[in-house]
Amino acid sequence: MNDINDETRDQLEQDIHEGEGAPEGDENAVVDALIAERDQWKDRALRAVAEAENVKRRAETQQNDARAYAIQRFAKDLLGVADTLERGLAAAPKDGDGPAAAMVTGLELTQKSLLSAFEANGLTRVDPAPGDAFDPHLHQAMMEQPSDTVPGGAVIQTLQPGYALFGRTVRAAMVVVAAKGSGPAAGGAYADPSTTGGNFDAKA
Repeated sequence: MNDINDETRDQLEQDIHEGEGAPEGDENAVVDALIAERDQWKDRALRAVAEAENVKRRAETQQNDARAYAIQRFAKDLLGVADTLERGLAAAPKDGDGPAAAMVTGLELTQKSLLSAFEANGLTRVDPAPGDAFDPHLHQAMMEQPSDTVPGGAVIQTLQPGYALFGRTVRAAMVVVAAKGSGPAAGGAYADPSTTGGNFDAKA
């Protein structure tokens, strides 16, 4: 047992002496190699994190696409219900009382509940206000008219609201667009009653 211990001790002493006697250049080479290996593993770790983020984003996009596709057809069918409610409210008496007032209130609550359900499922209403810029991705120009208040190319009136599902147009909003040259700067250039609207100019 003592012989083995002596042998081990002698080997350790020999290794220590060899290490102490190693050239300085070899020590620097070992340090440089360790630094290079550390940098290599660090780069691999950063790449792995970036790839994980990319996979996460792709999975979220695919999930949203699948969800949108699943409810898009159902959403289109419900738009008819929303339109019917809106037309009913537009035709309902505003100064009614008794049963008429209760019916109007019920229609308003039903519309509010339906629109809330739309919002909760990613279906948002597209209803541009007068003066909003025309967006060909969300709006459909039904006609073009001169205007003294709205600049050319902007929306004058929304004929029918549209809807977008997770940023994708399900139905474009039908709008009236101001003719080229419209707006306050036109100085009433379209005051002539003989002036009429024409087809929408996409360049306006």
